[in-house]
Amino acid sequence: MFVGVLRFSLDVPGARSLKDKRSVVRSLKERIQSRLKVSIAEIGVLDDPRRATLGVAVVSNSSTVCDQLMSSVMSIASTLPDAVLTDRATEIVSFGEGGRGVQGGIEQMFDRMGDEDDDNDGGQS
Repeated sequence: MFVGVLRFSLDVPGARSLKDKRSVVRSLKERIQSRLKVSIAEIGVLDDPRRATLGVAVVSNSSTVCDQLMSSVMSIASTLPDAVLTDRATEIVSFGEGGRGVQGGIEQMFDRMGDEDDDNDGGQS
């Protein structure tokens, strides 16, 4: 089993209020969910009317399918007339056969997150 995770950020330059931003985000989420079998949620920058961060999760028996689904999400997000895609990060983790099991996969993910924190502290450890 493979789990794909995608995080991406949007600028919503025309939004004057949180209500305006939520309308754009809701429209994007509905468009993605109607076309693709993925989970999606707004996960960050909740109080800024001009920026949004969304997270997407995909589960499949193929890493290729995970990658294709996440690419499809990015294609949809990049065509929004009311928002501009500004950042994205993806990761695919293998669980079970061929991987280290669910617990091992979770530990692997946290290990990578720790490595990123070490890389970002400028050698201050």
